[in-house]
Amino acid sequence: MQSVREAFGKTLVEIAHRDERIVVLDADLASSTKVSHFEKEFPQRFFQVGIAEQNMTGIAAGLALMGRIPFTSTFAVFASRRACDQVAMLAAHPRLPVKIVGAYSGILSGNNGATHQAVEDVAIMRAIPNMVVVDPADALEMSQAVEAIVEYDGPVYLRLSRDEWPIVVPSDYSFELGKAVLLRPGETVTLVCSGAMASLCLKAADALETQGISAEVLHMPTIKPLDVDSLVSTAKKTKCVVTVENHSIIGGLGGAVTETLSEYCPVPVKRIGLQDTYGECGSNDELLEKYGLSSAHISKAALKIVEKKR
Repeated sequence: MQSVREAFGKTLVEIAHRDERIVVLDADLASSTKVSHFEKEFPQRFFQVGIAEQNMTGIAAGLALMGRIPFTSTFAVFASRRACDQVAMLAAHPRLPVKIVGAYSGILSGNNGATHQAVEDVAIMRAIPNMVVVDPADALEMSQAVEAIVEYDGPVYLRLSRDEWPIVVPSDYSFELGKAVLLRPGETVTLVCSGAMASLCLKAADALETQGISAEVLHMPTIKPLDVDSLVSTAKKTKCVVTVENHSIIGGLGGAVTETLSEYCPVPVKRIGLQDTYGECGSNDELLEKYGLSSAHISKAALKIVEKKR
């Protein structure tokens, strides 16, 4: 178990030692997003904007025009909703290398409740032209993803989870923007996941195996652009899909998958995620159970979709 946000903060510092173009702008959340590591190491390249996310995005765009690679740091709800117009017009439209870090993503936000639970951020960012959307599963993948988005010459939305999660990607893993990761091969059903849901899908796959169901687990760390080839390939093999995301089923990973499969490989699909509702306060386990995101719920959904396929 390793903290994904710690991996982000420490990796950014490591890269910044090699690349002086990197700067960080923070909306008074450095300790939560872990850009506090950057602030300590590079105080002259750290800008505390305060609770002014729209202004922060505009400043970041200006710094990008001056040759910098700015990372903006705030909670995902504020990065996506509050600063949406500035993100679209000042960063994405001119295709500037502004890296938007949305922390405390989804409903797993440390008992902060609906005001701080980003359940529509992926849908918002997916719809913005030129925007790349990345949702890493674990600390190892996060570290490599940060390296990749620094190299990418354009705007990126990086989803940052709050808690520690098991390492699920292979030890020899090499992250690549736009590429899916096969975490577990299978024949009967495909579980397509992103972010923190990857470890829960692997747990569900273990449970399904005891019931004679061979579940393939395909992790999509890049939700936009989606790895269409890998998705279509697995759908053709298993002929049924369950999508699992820490987000609304509307417009996020489930939306991207169903849009793609309806065009290239129509198969039965079940979307696991927030069912067009807001979250509430609670522990991770309580929220996962209440909103149908636990590994047990994933297993049940897989069994139903397999039966539908038959």
